[in-house]
Amino acid sequence: MKKVITISQGGKICYPRIEMASNFRQRFWGLMGRGGLVEGTGLLLKHCSSIHTCFMKFPIDVVYLDHSFKVLDVETVRPWKLGSLIKGARHVLELPEYAGDQLKRGYPITLAPYGSFEDNNQY
Repeated sequence: MKKVITISQGGKICYPRIEMASNFRQRFWGLMGRGGLVEGTGLLLKHCSSIHTCFMKFPIDVVYLDHSFKVLDVETVRPWKLGSLIKGARHVLELPEYAGDQLKRGYPITLAPYGSFEDNNQY
C-alpha cells in the first residue's frame, strides 16, 4: 500500500491527498490502469527524474522537483508521450491536468503526513 501525504507550498495546502510511490514496483505501475485523477490528488514518485504516460488514458501535469523538493518545472503530458528530461530533477509529482499551475517554480513544496500540516520533508 502506498503512503498518503499532503503537499503544501508557502503555508498553503495545495494537494491534500497525494499517494507516494517510493519503491520500484510502485513507481513502475504509477497511474497506469486508472481512469483519471480527481482534484487534490496525485502521485509523488520519489527518486525518479522522468516519466512516461504509456498505457494511460488521460493527460497529467508533471512537476519536476530537485533533491530538496524545490519546483524546477511543470508541464502537461498527454497519453503515450514521454516527459521532459529536466536537469537536476530527483522527484516527480503527477497531478490532474492543469493542477500544477498553482505551484510556483523555484520554491520548495512541503510534505506532511495525510491529514496534518506539519513541516516534515522526511518522507
